[in-house]
Amino acid sequence: MPSPASSKATATDTGTSPVVGGEKKTRPKGGRLRRHPLATRAALAAGVLAVSTLGWSLADALTYPGDDSTAARLAGWAREHHLGPVVNQLENAQYEMDPPKVGGSLPQKDLDRMKNVPAGSAAPAGDVRLRPPMKPLVSPALKGEGVWRTLAAAHGRPLVQGTYVRPDGDHTSYQAAIAWISGKHTRYQLHPGLREPGATFTTPPSVPPGSRTGLLATWNGGFKITDGGSRGGFYLDGKTVGTLRDGAASEVFYRDGSIKIGAWGRDVRMTPDVIGVRQCLELMVDHGKVVDNIGDDAAWGATDQSRMFVERSGVGVTAQGDIIMVVGQALTASTLAHLMQQAGAVRAMPLDMNRAWPSFMSYDAHRDPHNPQPTNILDFENPATRYYHQATRDFVAVYAR
Repeated sequence: MPSPASSKATATDTGTSPVVGGEKKTRPKGGRLRRHPLATRAALAAGVLAVSTLGWSLADALTYPGDDSTAARLAGWAREHHLGPVVNQLENAQYEMDPPKVGGSLPQKDLDRMKNVPAGSAAPAGDVRLRPPMKPLVSPALKGEGVWRTLAAAHGRPLVQGTYVRPDGDHTSYQAAIAWISGKHTRYQLHPGLREPGATFTTPPSVPPGSRTGLLATWNGGFKITDGGSRGGFYLDGKTVGTLRDGAASEVFYRDGSIKIGAWGRDVRMTPDVIGVRQCLELMVDHGKVVDNIGDDAAWGATDQSRMFVERSGVGVTAQGDIIMVVGQALTASTLAHLMQQAGAVRAMPLDMNRAWPSFMSYDAHRDPHNPQPTNILDFENPATRYYHQATRDFVAVYAR
C-alpha cells in the first residue's frame, strides 16, 4: 500500500486531483486548479463593475452643481463611502503640521472690517435699536471690536446686526463674527441641500429668483445627517431623514415663520405647527450657561476635534426670542459656546465646522429689492452667492415680516 506521500505525488504527477463530491477536477502540472473560464469572466466583470461604479461615484462628487471646492467634495465623498475615520486622521495630521498662529495682529483687511462702524449708527431706529457694545474677550479692545453695526434692514429697522471680536487672548490674529437677528420682525425658512440630507423635497436647495424679496440673512446647517455625524434627524415638507432624537439640539421652524432652538422632547417637540426640524449634537448653552461637558470630545465631534482651533459655527436664541449666530476662524467647541453665551444666548447649539461649511450672509436690498446683494460676514471658502446657487447642504434663510 503506498504511503500518503507517494499517493500525493502520484496525484500531482498525473495531473488529477482527488475526487471531491464525486467530480474529478483537472490540475495543471503546477498543482493549482484551473479556474473555469466562466468563473474567471464573472470575477473580472465584478471587478470592472466595482471600479466603474466607484469611478462614476467619484466623478459625480467632483462635478455636482454648486460652489464646493475640490477638497470639500473629496472629503464629502470619502465620508459617504465610510471613510470618515480616514478623513478625520488626515485633518488631524494637517492640523498638527500647520496649527493656527498664536499671537500677532489681525490682517489689515480684518482690522478695516472691524473698524468700519458707520457714524451715528448707535441712533435709535423705531422699535429696534442697535445693541449696546459687547464686552470683548481680549483686552484692550481694538477700535470697533464688539461694536454692533447694521448688516441688513427693513422698514428702517436694523433687523440684522453684526460685530467682530478676537476669539481669545492667544489667537489674536483671527476673528469671530457675531450676528443678532430680531425674532419679532423676521421669519425663517429651512432649506434642504442638494446632497444633504439626501432626499427630494418640495422646498428647493437654493433661494431662487422670485423668492428673494425681503431676504435678510442666511446661515449654514449642521453636521451631516446621512452619515450619522449630527446624531439627529432632519424634517421638512412632511418628510423625515434620519431619526429625530430626544435630547438633540434642534432648530425648529413653525408655520407662522417663527423659529425656536432647544432640546428635542424638552423645549421643543413635534406639533401640527412644526414644518421643519434640523438637529445637531447637543446644546452647548442651556439655561443661559455653557454646559458642563463642553470639554468632552465625544460630545462635539470625532477624535479630538472639539479642542482644535478651527472654523466653526453655531446658533442660539436669547431670552427675548432673538437669534444669535456665530462664525469664527479659530474656535474650539468651548470658545464657540462662550461666544454665543456672552452675546446673549440662553440656549445655543453647534452647527457645521471646517473652512468649507460655516457661513453667514446678510443681504442689502437698496439697489434691487427683488434680488438683494449678499455679503459674507467673514471670508470662508464659498462665495457670498452660495445660496443663490444649488447648495450641497441644508441652510436657513431669514426674511423680513
